[in-house]
Amino acid sequence: MRPQVSINADRLLANLRTLGQIGGRPGGGVSRLALTPQDLAGRRQVLRWMEELGLEITIDALGNTVGVRKGLSELSPVMTGSHIDTVDGGGIYDGNLGVLAGIEVLATLDEHNISTKRPLAVAFFTNEEGARFAPDMMGSLVFEGSLDLETALATVGIDGTTVAQNLDAIDMRGTAPCGKPDVHAFIELHIEQGPRLEREGITIGIVEGVQGICWTEFELDGVSNHAGTTPMSLRHDPSVLVGETIVFARELTKHHPGVQLATVGSVTLKPNLVNVIPRTARFTVDLRNTDGVALDQAEQATIDFVYRQARAEGLTVRHRNLARFAPVAFASSVVDRIEAVATSHGLSNIRMPSGAGHDAQVLARCCPAGMIFVPSLGGISHNPREHTDARDIESGANVLLHALLELANA
Repeated sequence: MRPQVSINADRLLANLRTLGQIGGRPGGGVSRLALTPQDLAGRRQVLRWMEELGLEITIDALGNTVGVRKGLSELSPVMTGSHIDTVDGGGIYDGNLGVLAGIEVLATLDEHNISTKRPLAVAFFTNEEGARFAPDMMGSLVFEGSLDLETALATVGIDGTTVAQNLDAIDMRGTAPCGKPDVHAFIELHIEQGPRLEREGITIGIVEGVQGICWTEFELDGVSNHAGTTPMSLRHDPSVLVGETIVFARELTKHHPGVQLATVGSVTLKPNLVNVIPRTARFTVDLRNTDGVALDQAEQATIDFVYRQARAEGLTVRHRNLARFAPVAFASSVVDRIEAVATSHGLSNIRMPSGAGHDAQVLARCCPAGMIFVPSLGGISHNPREHTDARDIESGANVLLHALLELANA
């Protein structure tokens, strides 16, 4: 029989606000890019909360941090968690909720003297956002073993420094081994970051899987010249192809198989002057689809388009893949259990896919995994206005609590 316990919502909300003040910006929002001094301060705060619970804490060579609450056996642990790094000017819930709700679950079990057969673990993974170092989910990829540690350490960020340099600067390079983790199951609580739950008046999203993601960066070389003296017919202008690709990406979503998404999110022109034809352009294309084959086709169609149009404009072009994640289906055993817990608590719920990437999709490669979504006000995330109502946070954390308990005692 499931113990009739609930998390302390006031404490969880207070911890979210406390962590949100670290890297907080005067105009609102949070900036805790991975491996910055602000990230270090956030890590230290979370480590203090873990230490207060007497967790056995380990940190690996990429800074991934795990706190374990002992079980009655030495079996592999049931894990929860997420990330505490943010985008530049993000909100206080993205990632942070999953970590702090996990800590709150363990604090609740301590207060009620509840033991579990399996150990319970809470983790926060390095550089989930990918805002400073690509790819996103870097930490969980190294933790799980799909990304080589040395490759990750050598990654150069947007400021020209490497992951290794910054890990050493904040003294967060640990000694725990990376790869092939011994985890029985993993559940991640997260805000939806989209509008569906709020619009449909539903409290709990039961995530069945994560759509595939492909990030590609293109670099174009043209000829810089005077904007007023160069005839249009003699131009080799890389900005033209950037604009054409933006239109192509939007049209691709209308006619491509599956639920296709496409975004040109980063554009850099040089010399970037009002009266000079650009010499170079660098831009990214973010493609997402729940169908892996359709995603591959969209990627190839985009690459073919850019190269074809570059020839027509007289440009040279290069491209490289920044990140690639195949669509992930979460384990039915975990998905079904989350649904049963939410229903037994009288909470409205719906099964749905995730449009964003999450650490849970990486952990799904080594153990049964699943996710719990709670509503995002206005569907807004990666924004200072990111918000989830306190009642929804409490509901999601209680579903997490009881789903973890069941898995740990199965």
